[in-house]
Amino acid sequence: MPELMISPEKVAFLIEKAREFDVKEGASDPDSGSNAADDDMIDVLEDSGDDSVVREITGFIAALTEDEQVDLVALMRLGRGDGAIDEWDDLRKEATEQRAGRSTARYLLGEPMLGDLLAEGLDAFGVDWTGERTTPDSSSMSERDEDEPTRRR
Repeated sequence: MPELMISPEKVAFLIEKAREFDVKEGASDPDSGSNAADDDMIDVLEDSGDDSVVREITGFIAALTEDEQVDLVALMRLGRGDGAIDEWDDLRKEATEQRAGRSTARYLLGEPMLGDLLAEGLDAFGVDWTGERTTPDSSSMSERDEDEPTRRR
């Protein structure tokens, strides 16, 4: 089995962020400007061009080492079905060639369903990325339920 140069935790973080990005849609609320609660929070799902999720993903990827960025591109391609796990070295080589003069973040964000493709890539390595939370809340689901004042009984 080949070795990943990027940690599964970093990939898991990107999977979650990429899925947040994937649910965005073009501007659909031309009369925005009223109270967000009145609009049923619809603006949250609009891609305004000044997207904090895009900035977060771009900054995170830019901070990765070159080897980690190459692994991300190779994982996406593995998840997309461009090769098999036994062709990992070839996928990494192609990813390295693709990076020449291009932004890895821009390239990856241009790929539809990036989060799912990265998840498929990790699955091919036999890595379960869903076991750890990648958000600040580390309490278990049962603890959150018990503490929730609006929980119905």
